[in-house]
Amino acid sequence: MNPTALPLIDAAELARRLPMPQAIQAVAHALHAGLDPETDIPRTVLHVDAGQLLLMPSTTPAYTGVKIAGVAPRNPTRGQPRIIASYLLMDAATLLPAALIDGSALTLLRTPAVSAVAVDHLAAPDAERLVVFGAGPQAWGHVEAIRAVRPISWVGVVARRPEQAQKLVERCREAGLDAETATSEAVTTADIVACCTTSGTPLFPASAVASHTVVVAIGSHEPTTREVDTELVARATVVVEARAAALREAGDILIPLSAGDIGTDAIAGNMSELVHGAVNVMPARPKLFKSVGMSWQDLVVAAAAMERPA
Repeated sequence: MNPTALPLIDAAELARRLPMPQAIQAVAHALHAGLDPETDIPRTVLHVDAGQLLLMPSTTPAYTGVKIAGVAPRNPTRGQPRIIASYLLMDAATLLPAALIDGSALTLLRTPAVSAVAVDHLAAPDAERLVVFGAGPQAWGHVEAIRAVRPISWVGVVARRPEQAQKLVERCREAGLDAETATSEAVTTADIVACCTTSGTPLFPASAVASHTVVVAIGSHEPTTREVDTELVARATVVVEARAAALREAGDILIPLSAGDIGTDAIAGNMSELVHGAVNVMPARPKLFKSVGMSWQDLVVAAAAMERPA
């Protein structure tokens, strides 16, 4: 194959080919079609001087792909993104390259899309109040994705940096949403809470979460960090992408599990079971969707972008 003929899909082209509603649809379709997240290839995490190097391969009958992602915690102080990634999509039968995709943009698309699929099966149909912790690109992505599946009318932004919080508020307002900066106390009136931070400790007490509320926690993928507390994990109907991945990487679950405060039965189901109606979602309990990010998600969304008209 002539390397110069390899399609290059940058952030703008990815957004043009696959708007958020179509990305959500691609994830949902793959799960409904039988994709089993439990069989996905575990990512490899290499610790390097700048932070972490993540290698995330996955394969389907049609495509094979791999994302190489660098997580550099010191980058924001240099004016650079914390996560930088590239994605190579290949034909599954020949392993010939099919496309090179901006992996950072792919991550910013697939992570909220996955969350939205979970929210669509967990949240009340009339859920309209969204509280977002964090004000970075994933926070906006979750606003965009969640409003695609629920009639969100108000967004509260909770962030450490007031100027960043205000920027996200303005972006929400420009998109037609009523939005304002908020404190963690806003959780008490939220229908949906999206945790999109790098915090290593819980962002709010479980006692603030109402029984109908859905909490999405996507900020951590390490066994020693978490965004929600033990009480919420114990109270909630907990859904994960895959049990295997959660029990390797999800500190939100592993910390209380290692302390003996919960058991593995605290996980009510994975995403496949959720979309097929096999999770007992109890109205009287909060719902928690804990995501660590998995390779199948990149592949599903990358393939969907590849197959849409150029």
